[in-house]
Amino acid sequence: MAIQFGALPFRIELGVLQVCLTTSRETRRWIISKGWPIRGLRGREVAAREAFEEAGLVGTIVRKQAIGSYHYSKRLPDNREVLCRVNVFLLSVDYQVDDWVEKEQRECQWMTPQEAARMVAEGGLAELLLSAFPAARFPTPKAGKQQRLPR
Repeated sequence: MAIQFGALPFRIELGVLQVCLTTSRETRRWIISKGWPIRGLRGREVAAREAFEEAGLVGTIVRKQAIGSYHYSKRLPDNREVLCRVNVFLLSVDYQVDDWVEKEQRECQWMTPQEAARMVAEGGLAELLLSAFPAARFPTPKAGKQQRLPR
């Protein structure tokens, strides 16, 4: 099984916890930024680098250890498929730059973890999205309360 490292980017905007998903380049499905190991970089450093390259996100990895992992099937350029385990690190986002490496190849969207869990195809990633942010630590707004969610 191949190993990759992913970043789960989050922010609190107007009191609402949001995560950022990006689209994959080929299938355009909603994912988190992830990539292969890079010699000389720790997994968390690879995750932060991928979030910058794929979504222009700048921030801080919250802890040294991954919050969990999920599996998915990666189609390689030669059309083979390989099973990958993605170790996921929380990235507290400070800002998004105006221009980044893959800006023209992907879409990015901020949403609640619940919305994100409904949009991703991988069940393990959906579970991580729902379990990564304890409600006691990151309260969600009360029903009926009007709040603008920036996109």
